[in-house]
Amino acid sequence: MITKMIKVNGTEFRLTLTDQIISHVNNLKNLYNAAYEDPESFEEVSAEISSTINEIATAVEPEASDSDLDGLIQEIIKVVDSKAAETEKELEGKPDKTTAKKSKSKK
Repeated sequence: MITKMIKVNGTEFRLTLTDQIISHVNNLKNLYNAAYEDPESFEEVSAEISSTINEIATAVEPEASDSDLDGLIQEIIKVVDSKAAETEKELEGKPDKTTAKKSKSKK
């Protein structure tokens, strides 16, 4: 669990980033993409988008007002993307276990 401070419209929010919130953010990005690729489907996914945004908003303190919600969600998406890039970079730096082992030669 990671805690980040996010400032939106002059208000500081404390974000508690859990695996569940990361999952919600990734789901929200997928919903946005689906609505963008097929604008006719927006009506169908808008309720799910709204519900997902509300789930994500529960991870911040103090509670966000409606006027802060859009900017807050954008900042949370940036934090999640940044964390994912950081994790990927760390994984790239680790040697693969199978290639790290020395092979035994037969005599």
